[in-house]
Amino acid sequence: MSRGLDTQALLRLMAWLSPAFPIGGFAWSGGLERAVFDRLLTNAAGLKDWLSAILGHGALWNDAVLFAEAWRQSANEAMLKEAAELGLALAGSAERFTETLSLGKAFVAAASAWPDAVLERLPPDVPFPVAVGAVAAAHDVPAEKALAAYLHAAVSQSVSAGIRLGVAGQTEGVAILADLEDLIAETAERAAQTTLADLGGAAVQAEIASLRHETQHSRLFRS
Repeated sequence: MSRGLDTQALLRLMAWLSPAFPIGGFAWSGGLERAVFDRLLTNAAGLKDWLSAILGHGALWNDAVLFAEAWRQSANEAMLKEAAELGLALAGSAERFTETLSLGKAFVAAASAWPDAVLERLPPDVPFPVAVGAVAAAHDVPAEKALAAYLHAAVSQSVSAGIRLGVAGQTEGVAILADLEDLIAETAERAAQTTLADLGGAAVQAEIASLRHETQHSRLFRS
């Protein structure tokens, strides 16, 4: 997993994880909206702590482990199907299930602009990290670099959601991204060496927030 990242692979990675890539990631908050509604988060410092917990112990950590597995198994259709089924089974709420499945399907559809046999090996119902991991491997993007980009994009989306929800300003949001750089890099490096045995989380408040969002009537986000 130590291959270099050439210019073409870098450009593809930037495109796939760009906010402009047509997967609709801006519509989801992963329970963050409910956490703000319940005043678990009230400022930028709280948002940073929340994201740190998700990276190290929550849904983003499990996403990273699934991503790494899909990267390793990109040529194995049976193993990709198993990873996809496991990823969907691990969704802690109906909204989390819909979020990762919706993003995964949309990613595969959009990634077809770069034709590759891996798109045929992926199952129809594929969670987002499995889709991105498999496609990244098929296009020779190193695992650790792809993981870092994936996690940074996810954190950036959450920061953007936090700004829209009023718990941080744009300058504070940029500062959060800067402060979390080392943690993102460390998490990517660690996740690149994992197996499925490393799946697991302890971000209980975040999982509860995701569940509670399902009954929230006034909302900006779908999760």
